[in-house]
Amino acid sequence: MRRISIFGATGSIGQSTIDLIARRPEAFDVVALSGGANIAQLAHDARRLNADIAITAYENRLDMLREALDGTGIEAAAGAKALTEAAARPADWVMSAIVGAAGLAPGLEALKQGATLGLANKETLVCAGSLVLRTAEAHNARLLPVDSEHSAVFQALVGEDMSAVERIIITASGGAFRDWPLKDLQSATLEQASSHPNWNMGQRITIDSASMFNKALEVIETREYFRVEPDQIEVLIHPESMIHALVGFRDGALMAHLGAPDMRHAIGYALNWPERTDLPVERLDLAKIGQLNFRAPDLARYPALRLARDVMDRGGLSGAVFNAAKERALDAFIAKRIGFLAMADVVEAVLDRFETRSDLIDAEMTLDNVEKTDHLARVWADEVMTQQAG
Repeated sequence: MRRISIFGATGSIGQSTIDLIARRPEAFDVVALSGGANIAQLAHDARRLNADIAITAYENRLDMLREALDGTGIEAAAGAKALTEAAARPADWVMSAIVGAAGLAPGLEALKQGATLGLANKETLVCAGSLVLRTAEAHNARLLPVDSEHSAVFQALVGEDMSAVERIIITASGGAFRDWPLKDLQSATLEQASSHPNWNMGQRITIDSASMFNKALEVIETREYFRVEPDQIEVLIHPESMIHALVGFRDGALMAHLGAPDMRHAIGYALNWPERTDLPVERLDLAKIGQLNFRAPDLARYPALRLARDVMDRGGLSGAVFNAAKERALDAFIAKRIGFLAMADVVEAVLDRFETRSDLIDAEMTLDNVEKTDHLARVWADEVMTQQAG
């Protein structure tokens, strides 16, 4: 029986992970579950899976969680420190699905215990790629990608030599506005950006898909995880979301990974690796699908992709700056304080400000420095938005 922890259990990735685990309860011993404000769901899943501990990110909801778990013997905890402490509990496999930079510290702690980390939190590698990979190596831990694109690349590379890889192509649906006239994006609303044409995801990642900030993060993540050069990474708009990624080799061959747009495929692959097992996902009928479409992304429509290239060129802590500014700009868009297109303007302004700070540009990649830079970039983003509003 394998010991499992799921951080971000109440989100879409966490719920899909729980769905797979609940189908084979005899195979897993659940150590820890964490969630955010949805205490009812967190408590329900903790009871259902008989977890040792449940943690909410919100300290002011601890009493609510304790009440929901009363009489079960399941521990209740709250806050960032409790999350990190829970990640230090022995586990064989850990799902990192907390949204945003908040997932970095628990993920690092799990790696320090030698666990296999299923990484759905793309910000972990964007903010601190070299630190994360260094930590995994030092503690003989394994990092398995759970993003559908990176899982697809990982699977296409099984048995292959990285020296033979010429390029990596990650696909994108194009999000809610892929077919909108460019001039209309200025007036795009929160409600419109929160509806994805293919995937069933949380609001934040759905908006990030519409702006392509999600894909921008994945480009940087591809660079960090697979250690390829930035010019070897391509993005392709693929509206059907059936091909998740392709790997091109120096002999001209392309290896494509196809599957229905269901995150349980990538989760199940990481959960059961190195074996494959039956998964409750749709089997593609290519004859019924008939055709697959592709087009190059328009950088005027998706400036986030250009900014990702800038981040890879700058290196160091610029990934932490990029992500923190993106998160604050997204917060402001959700609060309807800025427009859809303004998010990229905010991120670019913060990255430009970072360029003036040689002390940060040359700073060592440590958790402390990443967290300090993250905080500073959020302050800068708020200042930029205040200036723009004034």
